[in-house]
Amino acid sequence: MNKFHSHLIRCLVAVAVVAMIAAPSVSAQDVTTGSATATVLAVLTVTATQALNFGNVYQGVPKVQDETSDANSGIYTITGQASAGISCYFQLPDYVSLANGTDRMPITFSSTDATFSVLAAAAPSTPSAPGLGATSNTNPRNLTGTAIGAAGTSQIFLGGRVVPTINQAAGAYSADIVLTVAYTGA
Repeated sequence: MNKFHSHLIRCLVAVAVVAMIAAPSVSAQDVTTGSATATVLAVLTVTATQALNFGNVYQGVPKVQDETSDANSGIYTITGQASAGISCYFQLPDYVSLANGTDRMPITFSSTDATFSVLAAAAPSTPSAPGLGATSNTNPRNLTGTAIGAAGTSQIFLGGRVVPTINQAAGAYSADIVLTVAYTGA
């Protein structure tokens, strides 16, 4: 054998040894499969159960409707997943208007014109008796810490004030009060 072949064989052996040493060692392996799960909670529903009703109003005489009036306060019923955290946002009007749009009357809401009732039983509460855990005299523009009651229902009672001018046109006035409710994930 010539020197070249001998040198070539030594190089090939060296490369093979280095490749075996540098090759990653194979060890035991294991594989597992996990899963992802989710449960969709009860559908959230909001119902305007009773309109905020000021009844008969005299020209030039402001009229307050308290949120504790069983017959006239606005009542909003919320149903959903029991004890789930919710956010509540009222879009409150600045005016009530005649149906034909020819006149309008200011309507205001104070920082104490709402009561939030968290019901522990399926039977609804009333504005004059909102039940244990109710948040009375609260701001309808800033309802915080709200949740669905343990029985899956809560209610909001709303009051307000209309301010007719001394020459307010006679007729039936109205406006939309919009309540948006969403789960907070809490």
